[in-house]
Order: sequence, then structure tokens, then C-alpha cells
Amino acid sequence: MDLRFSEADEAFRADVRAFLRDNLTEELRAAGRAAASAFSEKEWNIGWLKVLNARGWAAPHWPVEYGGTGWSVTQRYIFDTECALAQTPNLSPMGLKMVSPVIMAFGRPDQKAFYLPRILAGEDYWCQGYSEPGSGSDLASLKCRAVSDGDDYIIDGTKIWTTQAHFANRMFALVRTDTSGKPQEGITFILIDMDTPGITIQPIITLAGDHEVNQVFFDGVRVPKANRIGAEGEGWTIAKYLLVHERSSSYGAGIRVSLKRVREVAGATGALDDHAFRMRLAEAGVALEALTVTEHRVMAAISQGAMMAAESSMLKTQGTELMQRVNELGLEALQYAVMPYEHRWISPGANDAPLGPQEAPVMIAQYLNNRAMSIYAGANEVQRNIMSKLVLGL
Repeated sequence: MDLRFSEADEAFRADVRAFLRDNLTEELRAAGRAAASAFSEKEWNIGWLKVLNARGWAAPHWPVEYGGTGWSVTQRYIFDTECALAQTPNLSPMGLKMVSPVIMAFGRPDQKAFYLPRILAGEDYWCQGYSEPGSGSDLASLKCRAVSDGDDYIIDGTKIWTTQAHFANRMFALVRTDTSGKPQEGITFILIDMDTPGITIQPIITLAGDHEVNQVFFDGVRVPKANRIGAEGEGWTIAKYLLVHERSSSYGAGIRVSLKRVREVAGATGALDDHAFRMRLAEAGVALEALTVTEHRVMAAISQGAMMAAESSMLKTQGTELMQRVNELGLEALQYAVMPYEHRWISPGANDAPLGPQEAPVMIAQYLNNRAMSIYAGANEVQRNIMSKLVLGL
């Protein structure tokens, strides 16, 4: 199997690098370097989105008819990789990569015409209303209730771990519209305006000191049935479709950036003098190359029209666990510097410098935040069950 890129693909890579060199300002680059999780602050990811949208590159994976680029699978992979290596701000995936494919596949023509241009332009900022207290990996047990009332649903209940809900003006959510049959059959997918009366957002501060996630409460929230995507009770099918998109991320480039950062800090702190540490660092490098080859294989299969359900679970599992290994190596490297940590040090434009290695605050915050990587988008234990079922038939 020849996994090398063609001359045309390498020419495309050169065009992407030139664009990044000319358009990624120092402020945007600093915000990208300071990102301690999968999400940059809204100010910066919307700023970068607008730069990309002006070039027509905001949604490379969208069909051309909705504003996509028409790029091949390989070109999209190259673009994502180069953005990660350049450390651009992380665009929120909630609108661009998660709810938009659902709207395209299951939405009505008027819903597509209204929402998709607003997502591209950064006019709508989305959050995901899936998990609830007691209903995380077992999502079918969700209890947030939507009761029919004429042309509306009345929603009562709560959602938790709702990333950037405090910034969002819209939520896509799973709600229970029927309790009489199997749990999966009574779930409906609906779009909610976050300014609707009855919605309360309560912050949850993470171990890293970030306000990134929230608990959202619904108390008699009236939502038009016209905001429903698909038929009533079709939410479980739509959710499974969305999760394939959520889990099909490219992990290799981001891990490569983190591993490079760990090597640099380890050299500065003296950690590289430890033979055992060097061995663990080398093992992580080998695992990264294996993951990259797997990403290329999956990319080649997708380009030929293959569906990658089991493979998306595999990449999600291996990618998140390898990132956590690299984060742990980063903490090992920092122990030689006895590093303190202040959350303000990862804020772009902070007016005081961290003590110790300049990269240390981001590395510590990434370690703390990325403990959740193997849980969100379906816990890795669940991913292994999916793989065993789809690949081994167990």
C-alpha cells in the first residue's frame, strides 16, 4: 500500500501553508497556542472562522452546494493537519461538524436555508444537549422531557457537561417525547434557542480552572415543533449518525504538536537525561506514527466510499488515549522544574509571565482537561464494545 501523497496533494499543502502564513495573525496564533482543550475561547475561534469563511474554507467537509470547498478527503486531511501544526485556534465543532451534517441529512429545506449560512458566518454558536446526570454513556436513559402542547413542546429537565453553553445562542438536544416503549424509540432531536425563557445555565469549573462546561436547566421551556429535526421519536437514529461525525476527528497532528512541546520542555528541564523517560517518549513517538498510518488508511478507504463506523471508534480510542499518554509525559518533564500553576497564564495577552518553562501552564491545563477525552463522545469502554460488535461479531 502506497501511503505517500501525490504531487498535486503536496502542491495543495504548499497553498495551505502559504494561506496560514499570510492570514494567521500573531494574536490568533497566540490564542491557538494557549488552547488547553478542544475548544478555543469564542472570541478567537469565531475570529478565525471569519478569516476562513472569507476565503471559502470555513467548512471543507461540507458539500459544495451548502458552501463547502469541494476538496477531496485527502485535501481535507492535509488542511486539518496543517492547521493543527500551525496551532490555529480550535474552531468549535458543534455547529460546523456536528449539527450541520444532521441538518443536511435530516432537516427540511427551510431549516437548511436558515441555519447553514448562519453557521458558516459565525452568526449562530451552538452547544450540545445530550448528557444528563445519570445519562452519559448510557444516553438512551435520558429523562429531559418534551411534552406536546399544540404547535410546541414544553421541555423540563437538565443537561450537564454542556460545553460553552454560556457562549451559545443555540442548542441541539435530545429530549424524551415518549415513555411507553423502548427507551431509544422515545427520543426526539430538537433545536433550541438559548434565549428562550425558562433556561438557566450554571457554570462548572474544571480541574484546570476553566469555565468551559455547564449544567443547563429547563423549566417549562416552550420550543416550537418546527424546530424538530426529523420525525418525532427519530432522535436516536439521528444521534448515532451525528456521533460518527463527532468521533471521526484527526488526532495525529494535534498529538504531534503536543509531543514536540514535551520534547522541548524535557530538554530544558533535564528530563531527557533520564533514560527511562527517553524510552517512554520514544514509545509515544512510535505509537503516533502507527496512529498516523491508520488515519491514512481510513482516509484512503473513505475516499473510495467506505463507511467507517468501527474505524471511527478505533481512532477515537487510540487517539484520545495516546494524547493522554503524551500529557502525562509532559507532567513528568515538568516535575524537574517544580512548576506552580495559575489559570491566568493560559489566557492570551496575560500581563504576567509564568514561572518556569513558558509552555508549562498550557501543558498542565491540557493534562487536566484531557482526562475527559476518553469519556466524551462516548466513553472508550463503549467504543471497545462497538468495535467488538462490528468487527468481531461479539
